[in-house]
Parts: sequence; structure tokens; C-alpha cells
Amino acid sequence: MLDTDTKRRIDTARDLLVGKVPDPKSQVEQITIALIYKFMDDMDAEAEELGGKRKFFSGEYGKFGWAKLMQPGIGGHELLALYADGISKMPENPGIPALFRDIFKNAYLPYRDPETLKSFLKVINEFSYDHSERLGDAFEYLLSVLGSQGDAGQFRTPRHIIDFIVEILAPRKEEVLLDPSCGTAGFLISAYKHILRSNTDSKGHNTLTPQQRGEMAKNLKGYDISPDMVRLSLVNLYLHGFTDPHIFEYDTLTDIARWNEFADVILANPPFMSPKGGIRPHHRFSILAKRSEVLFVDYIAEHLTPNGRAGIIVPEGIIFQSQNAYKDLRKMLVENTLVAVISLPAGVFNPYAGVKTSILLLDKSLARQSDTVAFFKVEADGYDLGAQRRPIQKNDLPKVQEELESYLATLRERKDPSDLSLTTALIVPKEKIAANGDYNLSGERYREGVANNHCFPLVRLGDVCEFNPKKNEVADLAPGTLISFVPMADLGEHLMLFTPKDEKPLSDVGASYTYFRDNDVLLAKVTPCFENGKAGIARGLRNGIGFGSSEFYVLRPSEQILPEYAYFCVTNTLFRQAAVSQMTGTGGLQRVPRGYVEDFQIPLPPLEIQKEIVAEIEGYQKIINGARAILDNYRPHIPISPDWPIVELGDICSFKNGLNFDKTSSGHTLKIIGVSDFQKHLYAPNEDLDEVHLSKPLGDDYLLKNGDVLFVRSNGNPDLVGRSVFVRQPSEPTTFSGFTIRGRFHDDRVIPLFYAHFFKSRDFAEMIKTVGQGANIRNLSQGILTGLKVPLPPLAEQQAIVAEIEAEQALVNSNRELITRFEAKIQTTLSRIWGDS
Repeated sequence: MLDTDTKRRIDTARDLLVGKVPDPKSQVEQITIALIYKFMDDMDAEAEELGGKRKFFSGEYGKFGWAKLMQPGIGGHELLALYADGISKMPENPGIPALFRDIFKNAYLPYRDPETLKSFLKVINEFSYDHSERLGDAFEYLLSVLGSQGDAGQFRTPRHIIDFIVEILAPRKEEVLLDPSCGTAGFLISAYKHILRSNTDSKGHNTLTPQQRGEMAKNLKGYDISPDMVRLSLVNLYLHGFTDPHIFEYDTLTDIARWNEFADVILANPPFMSPKGGIRPHHRFSILAKRSEVLFVDYIAEHLTPNGRAGIIVPEGIIFQSQNAYKDLRKMLVENTLVAVISLPAGVFNPYAGVKTSILLLDKSLARQSDTVAFFKVEADGYDLGAQRRPIQKNDLPKVQEELESYLATLRERKDPSDLSLTTALIVPKEKIAANGDYNLSGERYREGVANNHCFPLVRLGDVCEFNPKKNEVADLAPGTLISFVPMADLGEHLMLFTPKDEKPLSDVGASYTYFRDNDVLLAKVTPCFENGKAGIARGLRNGIGFGSSEFYVLRPSEQILPEYAYFCVTNTLFRQAAVSQMTGTGGLQRVPRGYVEDFQIPLPPLEIQKEIVAEIEGYQKIINGARAILDNYRPHIPISPDWPIVELGDICSFKNGLNFDKTSSGHTLKIIGVSDFQKHLYAPNEDLDEVHLSKPLGDDYLLKNGDVLFVRSNGNPDLVGRSVFVRQPSEPTTFSGFTIRGRFHDDRVIPLFYAHFFKSRDFAEMIKTVGQGANIRNLSQGILTGLKVPLPPLAEQQAIVAEIEAEQALVNSNRELITRFEAKIQTTLSRIWGDS
């Protein structure tokens, strides 16, 4: 269990680094390297105490020892040079084992600020190596800050989902376990803990012998293509008691060296993305494919032992995509290894990705003797599906686990699973899944009565829309013919119609631009425009012709489909969520493949029904557009009267910088507001705050009170500097971090809430950017705030302005609920003809 002191130390270390190392992954790497550096010194000290000798920091490497870094008289630049030199030379140290050489491989110090390093190492010095599970828990907490792990579609798997899969597969001490895309080794750690729990006596004591523990450690293996992930996995396993972790830098899909290694249990959340042009796998795969998710699932299915089993998180493309590789993969799974599919809610990976996922459960032995596949549906996993993923009461995972275990037990006993009374699952005969040759793995497709909802035929978009019409359609027009020119910026987000703003002669548009005409549907194919909902129907083009961004797909509806209906299909959640997992390319140049769009299947009602659907959705959309425009454009405005006196902010408000709280102590518990608690809304949060522990109470100057205002002082992000929140009466004693400044009004002429609104106004934001260090201000100071010139209206006018703004904001905020309600109505309308197909 992670203790609060350890959590505080990690949070403090990250806070110190954030201004110099803004990337969370780099922060984790710097803390990782420093911890192992410190722990090696701890082990040397322990060896000396037991009568042995130092082996890590000995000989010429003795000068890099931790005590040398911590000596009182060392200068800042000397410390920086010594530590930077130490971590870069550590891979050459003959006194350290290969594990530590791998950890320090390519390590370096990415900043050159002695004061930051000194403060950072002081926090690291509070950790010590003690062979306990506590350090493993601490490192797991540190890894939890990782979200997206790169450009290859890797996302951190939520811990409760990992544990759910492990509990179902129930790995045993004698089995070989593998994660072929292991990231930070989360699945392997969870499996290790499960095995320990499964081998205890009645008093809770572990019954594994040292030899069994050693064999088990050898049986846990992981591969990852990223050296950074390999480093983090090695440290994670080491801190959980593995002195020789078996984690390898290995490209599972293109390297053949480990092809002949098999496992009894495979757990994985493979990358969802493929590079531009796809993967070029070696020749041993049975499924011919270039998509990473297809190849990974094929790899896992082929590398199970005869009685092996696997749990794989997959994107929705695996479930229903119609390309041959996907269908061939599903056919192979259904016939040979698949026993269950568990559909997860679309927000499981928030805030890093909204992609819809499922879990494939493979079991070679059970699949051979069973003629059914079970489809389970998780609607809630114990957390809301918003960006914050806050805990909620509803959680289907325990019930799904209970019923899934009953289903698997029934298969092992060779009984008929149709006799089971399952509330979360649908059991489907394999022959029904194979009936049309599609092998679709969407459970809802096979539910009784659903066929009535799918009374319209499913068709490929490419069969009812012409894609990217040829420019030779306008080849005979005069070069001077005026046409509309539409850059990406002209398309709105979630807005069907747009207004072309520019015109050009036909001769001025080159071959690189995309051609379209009135009533064509434009779809942005590149990130982040696609994810942000940029799409629209071209209308009102000059001479009916348009050219625009090369990052548009153009869909020209045939006589079978209305442009509006086609637009709603490509902006529907089902289309967009699955598309994200299909994007190719790297970084900011990821694109939705044309084949995905063309092959995507939509239900096609008759035109009259399409017209009814479009009319209904357009009515809802108009309300949503109006509400969204209010939210986007509203800012509190305070008209400043020339009769109001102008005063320096320091005349009515005192300021105090927060503290860093870098001492190890216990006793008084305080809540703390840090930079991560500053949002765009007015009020500071009162719940879900971090804690600090101090040996003695703080003075009133460092405890927040009702009416205080907090400002971001420094964060490494200029856009955050000067952001403010207003403090209402804290429910518990609360302080503020060293990256913030507290303002406290001390003048009877002031209503604090008036200035809280003023600090959120556009006028104040512009004021902050034009003082101190100019437009590029990176650090706000008490001096800058003190000298700001602000209006001081009479109390009565302050009160009236506050009341007016509060009334306005109540109306504005009601639009959020309006949008949510009418978006739900649109989905309900679409589901009547689409369902979950």
C-alpha cells in the first residue's frame, strides 16, 4: 500500500522537474535513474555494514558515490557536473550487473540548472532501499502519471482492467507468462502478485520456497520495442523483488529471433497504431496483414502452448472490420482459440484516448472442446467515462468476472453452457458466428430481437459514395473561372455547414489541392482535426466548384444516399472511435486510411426514411450549435467606468509564495492545492486534493481562507502563468504549493469575489502578458502582482457586477446539460437504425 509520505516525495520530485522537464515520460525517467543511483549506494552501504565491500561505487567510480553528491560544501555547478558525468558513465562501470547497465543505457541529464538538481536530489535522498513491497508500490504510483507512451498507439492500461484480466486467467506458479508489448510491465507485476496471493497458508504467510520464487521469476517475460519502456519495466520488476528481470528490447512483429518461444499465459494491450504504409512483418505469421493490432493478436494466438490461454485488449477494428485480414483473423480465433469477448465502455482509456475496446479471452484447450463463444458486456467499470475518470458506484466487472468464471468452469466440465443463467452475457454458437463468413465479434449482433433493429441493409460507404472525384471533371473550364478555396480552418467542429471565405481563379490552384463540388461531404483525415470533428457539406461554392486542403477526404453521395445522412454516418461515434485505432503515421501526421472509410459499413434506409432521420437530427443539432456557441464565446465582461479610482493591486491585497514541503516528517496532515488543481473554472476544488504531512503546524499565512485567490507562479508553461482560482471555505486545513502565489484581500472597500471574476476576464489576461517580462512571461512574482493597476469600484457596484456575472454564468452553464441531452437524442435516433452493428 502506498503511504502518504512516499506519495508526497514523488509528487514533490515531479513538481521540481516540471519547469525543466515538461514531458511526464521524461520526468519518470529522471526520477527512475536517480532512484536506482541512490539505491545502488544504499546497497553498497549495507554491504559495508555487514563486513563486505562496495561494488557499485568503488575504484574510479567511488567519486560518483551518493555521499559525494550530498556533501554540504559542494557547489551547484560542481554537483551538476558530477551527477551528469556519473549517470552517463555508469553503463561502463564493471562493478555493476547487466541489469543496472541496461537501466543507465543512454541516460543523461536534460537540464543545466544547479538549484533544480540540488532540490531534486534532496528529495531523492529521502528514499532508501529496503527490499520491501513499498518501493514497488511507489514506483507503480510514479508510472501512473504516464498516459500516451509515444506515437505508436500505446496507452497506459488502467490498473483495475489489468487486475480483472489477470484474475480471470489465474496464472499459476509453474506457468510461463509473457507480455509481448509489455510497456512498464503492469500485466507481469499484477500476475506476480496474483501468484503470491494464491500461495499462502491460513495465516496469510507465503508458501513458495526460494527455489519456486526463483523459477517463477524466470517464467515472467516481457518484450517491448522501446528502450525507454524496457528501462522502466526493468526497474519496476526489480523494485518488486526481481533481481534478474527477463525483459527484452525486441520487435515482436518484425524480428524472428524469439519466434520459437511459447507461453502458457499471455497478457497484452498491444499498440493500436500502425506506421504509414503499415507493418512489414516477417514471413512466419499465418495471417497476411500490415496492421499492428491484427499481427499482435495473430502472434499471441500462435504462441500459446497447447493448453495456453490469453487475455488481449483490442480496438474495435478487430471486432467488425471487413477487410480480409480482419475476417481471416476472426475466423482463425473462433475456430481455434476464442472462448469469450468482453466489450468495455468507450471511455476506459480516457483522458488519453476515447477508442472503444474489447478483451479477447483465448483458451486453446477449452476452445477445441466448445462449440460456443460467450459475449460479455461491461457498461460501467467503477469509474465515470469523463477525462478525470472519477470513482462511481456502478461497476459491472465483479459480476462479469463471476459469470465468466462460471461459464469457463462449465466448459471444463464439458457441460452445456446454455443451461447457465447469465445476466451480463450472451452465449452464441460458433456456426451462427460463421454463418455469413464475416465472423463478426459484436455480441449485440447475435442478440434475439436485434435483427429487427437492423432492418436496413449494411453497405460499404465506398459503394454509395464516390471517393475523391477526379479533377479532370473541370479540365475543360477556362483558367480564369472563379472557384471557392476552402482551407482546413473553414470547416467547423461538429458543424454540418460551413461558409467558403476565399475565391481563386482555377489556374491558381495546383495539383496538390483537393477538388469537390456542391453537396460533396468533406472529412478531415489528419489528427487532430479528425478527432476534433472537422467535417462538413460543401454548399454555396462559387460556380459550384471548390478546391481545398489535401487533408480532406471527399465523399460524393450517390442517388442512394443523402449528403446529410452520409455526414451523420462519418460523424457518428461508432465510425470515429474505431477510426482512431486505424490511423497511420507518427506524431502530428497520423491519418485515417482511405480504405477504412471506404470499407466502413453503414445501414442504408430508403431515401424517405433518410429524410425523416436527417430532419430529426438537424432539429437537435441546431439546439446543440446554439448552446455550443454560447459556451465558446462567453467571457465575463466588466465595463470599467472612468469614474472608478485605479489603485495598485498591492494596496488592497497581500501576497505570499507557497512552500515546497520537501522535508520528511509526520504529524500534522494538510490538504494542498497545486498547479494541477487550476482549471478554467472560477473556484478552487475542495475535494480530491493531495496531502502533505508536517512536523509542526503552519502559520495562518500558509493556510487558505475563504476569499483567498491563488495564482500560478511558475510551471514551465507560459499559458498557465497567471491563471487563478478563488478559494471558498476549505472543508479541511489546506495550504498551497511552491508554484503558486496566494492573494489575500485586506481592504474593507473590496468584495473578493468581484476581483476573482476580474482575474478571469480577458482584460486581466492581456494585462498579465504585458508586464514584467513581456508577452513571454514565464514566472509571475509578488512584485508583478503588487504593481498591477486595477479598478476599485464602489462596494455597491462590485456587488451588482458579481450578481450579474453569477446570473449569466448560471445560464451559460445550463447549456452544458442541454448539449449532453440533445447529443444523447441524436445517438438514440441513430441507434434506431444502426444499433451496435
